Amino acid sequence: MSRPKTVAIIVAAGQGTRAGSTVPKQFAKLAGKPMLAHSYAALASHPDVDDVLVVIGEGQQDALAEALGDVPHVIGGTTRRESVLNGLQAIEADRVLIHDAARPFLPATVIGALVAALDEHEGAIPALPVADTLALSSIGKLEDTVPRDGLFRVQTPQAFRYPAILAAHLDWPEDREATDDAQMLRHAGHDVMLVPGDAALEKITHPADFAAAEARHSASLRVRTATGYDVHRFAEGEELWLGGVLVPHSKGLSGHSDADVALHAITDALLGTIGAGDIGMHFPPSDPQWRGASSGQFLQHAAGLIAREGGIVDFIDLTLICEAPKIGPHREAIRASIAELLRLPVSRISVKATTTERLGFTGRGEGMAAQAVATVRIPETDA
Repeated sequence: MSRPKTVAIIVAAGQGTRAGSTVPKQFAKLAGKPMLAHSYAALASHPDVDDVLVVIGEGQQDALAEALGDVPHVIGGTTRRESVLNGLQAIEADRVLIHDAARPFLPATVIGALVAALDEHEGAIPALPVADTLALSSIGKLEDTVPRDGLFRVQTPQAFRYPAILAAHLDWPEDREATDDAQMLRHAGHDVMLVPGDAALEKITHPADFAAAEARHSASLRVRTATGYDVHRFAEGEELWLGGVLVPHSKGLSGHSDADVALHAITDALLGTIGAGDIGMHFPPSDPQWRGASSGQFLQHAAGLIAREGGIVDFIDLTLICEAPKIGPHREAIRASIAELLRLPVSRISVKATTTERLGFTGRGEGMAAQAVATVRIPETDA
């Protein structure tokens, strides 16, 4: 028997006004990338999830494309319930996970537990027991405390067998709003099971929540450093590109792409931080589509791989090795170009130059070399 098809729906149609951002909070930057990108990556990469659909608000198409690229999506409604229903009606599935984009850090263990629970139940939700003392109050005065035994904080994603939750949505009274989808399934007469939630799934609502989430995420990261090295020979009739900047010189560098020795070295350094091989593995010189290509796309590809793993590029240190041209007059332009390609402040890019005292191929003016060191922070895994 083939396993049931599982589709994840991420509800990201809100405006997020309470978060204090100039853009809806699901598209605001968090830990180096749009908030929505974190949960999308967690769901899209999980082996139990076959497809991911994003529900966005009208007019948010460009923001989604910038955050995730061309991904399946539908337009939501004026309420969360309407947005979820639009998503449900746009998919074909046996099982569905419904997740709020405002909970970006989604552990794989929670996804697995939810999907497994659907083997025996119509619905399952992650929940954490309430640890704090609960109390009633009127006009700011403490009254009776509330027993917390049996009380839980409900999180998302919430998991359901698809036919059951679709029917629950279609049968829900139009004049009544639901706090979550599990409530709707219970209203339809089905049981909803609890699986252990995770503190990482805290919801982000207010500006202070962003700072707290950044701190939690940073505490889970580990520093990695890797180096990159590249060489290209000088040739007549070629342009000299260094760090994405066209540098005037009597000769240019020869290579299959634009031969930007600086960006090639940085790309290899970034790939090294995640054990992703070298530039030739991702952009083979034998492939004609990369002939004359701008090396900026190689660099951004490597940075994108790091971002998809939840990593953050912290610092780049580049050393150019040549007798000529003089790098000093172009140093700041090169720094700015690399910073723009990586979407980093210029202060996190270092560019230096040295010679080999006329020794070796660089000393003879036959070519240039570049050495780069990349420092990143990456979530540690046991894999």
